[in-house]
Amino acid sequence: MKTLTEYLDEYGISHRNPLNQKIHFFCVPLIFFATLGIAWCLPLGAWMGLEAPLAYWVNGATVGATPAALFYLMLSLRAALVMAAWLAVSVLGIVAIDASPLSLLWTSVVIWVASWAVQFYGHEVEGAKPSFAKDLLFLLIGPLFVVDELSGGYFADPAAR
Repeated sequence: MKTLTEYLDEYGISHRNPLNQKIHFFCVPLIFFATLGIAWCLPLGAWMGLEAPLAYWVNGATVGATPAALFYLMLSLRAALVMAAWLAVSVLGIVAIDASPLSLLWTSVVIWVASWAVQFYGHEVEGAKPSFAKDLLFLLIGPLFVVDELSGGYFADPAAR
């Protein structure tokens, strides 16, 4: 498996154009949130016959977060902690939307489609294919890249890699 440094360096190759970077800084968090929102709508707990409130919390997002968390932990503890924070903030937003009159599914779908469309435009400007076209694991690296770039190298500490 590649190291976090290798993933970030390879991801960065197709994310050097300033406009594409700005697009990613905005859209990657939205795509992360919207993907979780869509997955949240898969009521796995209810399908398994679990009782409320546990059934609410066992869904596609929470179940899917487990292998993702293991991937991040294999990269570094720092990466896992950063992504746990992203997950916590996203879950707060998801629960708030779910408790509102808005449809969580449709709100998430609109955000997801619009954000991906803008990201593809960014890659058109960049003149490079998205990294995930080469390796789907880059879909999990995007949020770490955003944190690393916006923080000026949060993952630059060799111990974090």
